[in-house]
Amino acid sequence: MTSPFSAILFDLDGTISDSAPGILDSLTYTFGQVGVPVPDHETLLSFVGPPILDTFHIAMGMDDSLADRTLSVYREHYLSHGALDSAMFPGIDVVLRTLHQAGLPISTATSKPETPATYILDHYGLTGDIDIITGASDDEVRSSKADVVEEALRRLEARGFDVSRPVLVGDRRHDVEGAAMHGVPTVFAAWGYGSPAEAEGTIAQAATPLDLLPILLPGSVPDAAESSGAGSTATGSTDADLAGQA
Repeated sequence: MTSPFSAILFDLDGTISDSAPGILDSLTYTFGQVGVPVPDHETLLSFVGPPILDTFHIAMGMDDSLADRTLSVYREHYLSHGALDSAMFPGIDVVLRTLHQAGLPISTATSKPETPATYILDHYGLTGDIDIITGASDDEVRSSKADVVEEALRRLEARGFDVSRPVLVGDRRHDVEGAAMHGVPTVFAAWGYGSPAEAEGTIAQAATPLDLLPILLPGSVPDAAESSGAGSTATGSTDADLAGQA
């Protein structure tokens, strides 16, 4: 089995982890604590994925002082209550294990800070199949998707991995745009939180996690029981097409 890609980057929220319940609960608690009106559910769900400080500043219109105070309250509540109020998307463990066993280097590229990201991935037993956990820095200095993708590629290359043909798997527009700033194509995780419109500019779409395997590692065959229900939606791209776009 060969892959059209040399390294795989994975978003976390909405791609590996169904983390919305814990994030929404912590956001609701936090806005109440700082005296900010709580947005409706659909608006709150749109906050899952993008850098949290961008959400506070842009979507919520907070100034620096209020945004910093809100972030402090949110972090404390999320780490103690919300981080594990999540679930691994069915089949993503099979995908990570299959790619890892095939020798493909894997890094996360998440806007979630690395401390909670590591905590969640370790809790679900996924760290053994991920070579490097890259996310936002805990101080939020590195938080944009473009900066996180750049850091993920830098760390992989420093470990001696081939990053000449990377690809990102993600579910939101900021994943697509951040990866594109470094010439990295995106496979859209359609099971995540993004709308269909956010798939614009991606090279392929996968309806379920297991649908990633024909795209990322053509010819791979996971255990039949694990792969039941999978059906590729790679938008008709051939291996050569994907390699040419990577």
